[in-house]
Amino acid sequence: MPRLFDPITLRGLTVRNRIWLAPMCQYSCEARDGVPTDWHLVHLGARAQGGFGLIITEAAAVVPEGRISPQDAGLWNDEQAQAWSRVVEFVHSQGAAIAVQLAHAGRKASTYRPFVGEPTGSVPESEGGWQAVGPTEAPFEGLAAPRALTFAQIEEAVAAFGAAAARAERAGFDAVEIHAAHGYLIHEFLSPLSNTRSDEYGGSLENRARFLFEVVEAVRTEVPDTMPVLVRISASEWTEGGFDVAEATEIAVRLQTAGVDLVDVSSGGNVLADIPLGPSYQVPLAGEIAAAGVTTGAVGLITEPAQAEGVLVTGDADVVLLARAALREPSWPQRAAHALGVGWREAPYPPQYTRGKW
Repeated sequence: MPRLFDPITLRGLTVRNRIWLAPMCQYSCEARDGVPTDWHLVHLGARAQGGFGLIITEAAAVVPEGRISPQDAGLWNDEQAQAWSRVVEFVHSQGAAIAVQLAHAGRKASTYRPFVGEPTGSVPESEGGWQAVGPTEAPFEGLAAPRALTFAQIEEAVAAFGAAAARAERAGFDAVEIHAAHGYLIHEFLSPLSNTRSDEYGGSLENRARFLFEVVEAVRTEVPDTMPVLVRISASEWTEGGFDVAEATEIAVRLQTAGVDLVDVSSGGNVLADIPLGPSYQVPLAGEIAAAGVTTGAVGLITEPAQAEGVLVTGDADVVLLARAALREPSWPQRAAHALGVGWREAPYPPQYTRGKW
């Protein structure tokens, strides 16, 4: 059996394979209330039918002002949790597990969604936008300046992550992923490029990581010991002087000690940078962190079955996460099974679809 189709166990959760759906924002809560809709049910449900092992939802904001766009999903109230539970139930019916990604967009909040024909930049309050927040008042290039968080507001944000994690558990999610990547609030604190605070949340790596570890503690406290907690990080900013793979590795090792079960390794997003895009371009970052003994996930233009299998065989990661390839092909795991010699009876087909087997 190819490594891709080996189950993996994290705490009390066993996932059927190591092909996971990466979180991808859909910007499709048209009512602007953060409540997931039929779009989310069909989008995530189709990938569960397609054979993915773990489905990770798009970023679900832990507070209204933590949304990237007004159309983002959320998990800051019980109405949202109830709507998510419908998605969870269907994903489970297809044999897949599901995690929710908890997020706060920080200084990159209150922006227009990146749809063709829609405006770009920050959404003004007159159009339903709001004041973004960040470690300091320094803006992301092209966006409105945020308000710097006070100690009390940092404490409130930490508590919001914990409360959202508790709702996730009640909604039936199997795991929680904390979004600490792509230039959103937690990453903004981690990076010396965006965090120039001179207090206990800025300066040294220990201080810049303080907010992240407070969030991890809050989340770990609110979910059962059997429930895995994941963290997504940007292990490089592709910019001199930024948060890099050496710091990321140090943080990842500490995260594992703090009760995090897998580090999902991405990169970039905090500053504009010339990123060397190409097949598997982020896999070496995951490999460096994996070499430190951390359970890792790799992502980044992983599109072909043999390529994905190679990531696991070489030990660069324990799971692979597909994003754009999964948008094009919801049943990618079924094709991968065929390409790697897995018989169709052992491949992750729902019985209704076996007539369409590869």
